[in-house]
Amino acid sequence: MVLQRISSKNIVLPTILGESLIFPTSKRTVKNRFLKAALSERFAKWSLNDIDNGIPNDKLVNLYQKWGNSGFGMIFTGNILVDKDHIESLGNMIIDESLDSKKRKEMFKKLAKVGKSGNSLMIAQLNHAGRQTPLSINQTPYSCSNVKQPDIPNTLLTFGNPIELTKNEIKTKVIEKFAYAAQYCYECGFDGIEVHAAHGFLLAQFLSNKTNKRDDEYGGSIENKMRIIVEIYNEIRKRIPKETGFVVGIKLNSVEFQNEDSKTDEAEEIAKKMDEIGFDFIELSGGTYEKWGMETPENSKREGYFEIFAKSIKKNIKSAKVYLTGGFRTVEGMVSSIKSNATDGIGLARPITGEPNLPLKIINNEVDSAPLNLLEPYGFTFTALGSSSQMIQMSKKSLEESDNNPCYEVMDLSDPNVVKKYSEKANTFFSELMSKDKKEEPAVVLLDVDFKEF
Repeated sequence: MVLQRISSKNIVLPTILGESLIFPTSKRTVKNRFLKAALSERFAKWSLNDIDNGIPNDKLVNLYQKWGNSGFGMIFTGNILVDKDHIESLGNMIIDESLDSKKRKEMFKKLAKVGKSGNSLMIAQLNHAGRQTPLSINQTPYSCSNVKQPDIPNTLLTFGNPIELTKNEIKTKVIEKFAYAAQYCYECGFDGIEVHAAHGFLLAQFLSNKTNKRDDEYGGSIENKMRIIVEIYNEIRKRIPKETGFVVGIKLNSVEFQNEDSKTDEAEEIAKKMDEIGFDFIELSGGTYEKWGMETPENSKREGYFEIFAKSIKKNIKSAKVYLTGGFRTVEGMVSSIKSNATDGIGLARPITGEPNLPLKIINNEVDSAPLNLLEPYGFTFTALGSSSQMIQMSKKSLEESDNNPCYEVMDLSDPNVVKKYSEKANTFFSELMSKDKKEEPAVVLLDVDFKEF
């Protein structure tokens, strides 16, 4: 039960949020405008050099069964890595031909099935971390150029010196891997995939002037910088034609275009090209390891963090559906962004770890805003950790074992007493984490707290 909700200035009918959308290339229909955006779960198996790394488990199945019955039109997995040597976080799912097994395919099929169990489209987000692969995993990761990812101050996140991909390696180590993973997802019953080209990961590295210093056909002009994405899309569609109804979308963000060398008009041109070649949807958000877009003054005060950026993009999009993820908390803000033509769909992430069925409640006109999150004054790191702990609580029991209630035994971060106890545990957790020897074997970093303690 939610103790406090974010206040909304005006009561607005949610009717438009329940409208269906039709994707232009696959011709698939999504039942409403709500998107469960990607969240890095880190629940899959992980230990060094284990062939079972990245296999979905029952925790992930429980988690997506609950989101699958919470009223979303479309559900994205957390990023699934297409290369076992270039992962974003330990414990995330992996689809890599060198690791394939009967067990892996069975569990991905099970995951797809539960995600679709409430008639949502189940979409796998595919990613390659590139230079943002942790040093503990890869000391010489691939990137578009040999520009090192800066280490993150006051964290354990350190990175190696990247190796510039050759043209042949771009084909075999990147394009082929994305296409293989997409086909794998298709065979496992997913409704589609999202190509992750945001948040500073490999494909975003190709798009950014800050990291792409190439002088061949994959660098220099905007056309060259986005060539790798065009080739990934074409290879996926070669293997999975549009007639199959398989959805293919892309995630872009604003931060790659917020430095002295890049401008928003480059982002507009890239998005326009993505639309022209046939992507079904374009998801827009913000943030990289170096700079989170939601921290800029013009973004942090606006409910849709990246609405200005989205409007500049959407005006050039003729066919693809645009989704905006970041900061939506009230029905009023969601409806306003759609009516002002900033977006077609609404992406939700952190609000739906505390209240997984928020879309269903909104569409049924039961609530007009998300729960208040009293961890937010502590900063992004604390709120992200809190969401992770809520996901762990969601994952412990199936929907049936939870009395068919997706919110069953999930702590309420709108309750001051809960937040006081949790923040104490989080401070201890971070202190112990920072005191660890960096030479220790890497491990999955999660804070598991018992709901009954709150």
